[in-house]
Amino acid sequence: MNQLTVIAKIKAQSGSETVLYQQLLQLIAPTLSEKGCLNYDLHRSVEDKTLFLFYENWASKSVWEQHMQSQHIKAFQKSTEGMIETWELLLMKPEKLASNHICKVSAEHNHNNSRLIL
Repeated sequence: MNQLTVIAKIKAQSGSETVLYQQLLQLIAPTLSEKGCLNYDLHRSVEDKTLFLFYENWASKSVWEQHMQSQHIKAFQKSTEGMIETWELLLMKPEKLASNHICKVSAEHNHNNSRLIL
């Protein structure tokens, strides 16, 4: 399996989070149309409004490297200069992929403790 998972953690400079968020949103459509992009999901911290995370899956590392050289990424980097406090990239390979089925969760209680049953 050559699939690559990328986790991009982006922390905005305080006061820049609204504009940075808009710029991040503009990356989604052109990225999803790129060859080899399996998903490109933007997340935002519920505890820190300046913290964003992209969860990405690519068919291979080489298509991700092409993405990083794309015009929309270059334009993003230029337009957000000075807005990003930190940017961390984690390149991962899938070891075990779970199915898309929804898990039912129920709690079973007994007298001394509780346990979660999946």
